[in-house]
Amino acid sequence: MIEGLFQPMHLLLVLAVALIVFGPGKLPDLGKALGESIRELRKALREGSVTPPEQSIAEKSQTSSTATSDKTSGA
Repeated sequence: MIEGLFQPMHLLLVLAVALIVFGPGKLPDLGKALGESIRELRKALREGSVTPPEQSIAEKSQTSSTATSDKTSGA
C-alpha cells in the first residue's frame, strides 16, 4: 500500500495542490520554515540521544557504589 505512495506523478500532484493553496509567493517561505524545523529537530535529537546514556551511566555508578558501601558496612 505504501510502496506506490511516492511516485513522481503523486509528488507533482501534491506540489500543484500546494502551489494552488499557498500561492507562489508563500511557497518559498514555507520551504524555508520546513527546512529550519527539520534542522532543529535533528539537532535536538542528536543532543537528546547523547545525554540520557551519560546520565544512566552516572546513575549506575552511583547505585553500584552505594550498594558496595552498604555491603561493606553491613559485614
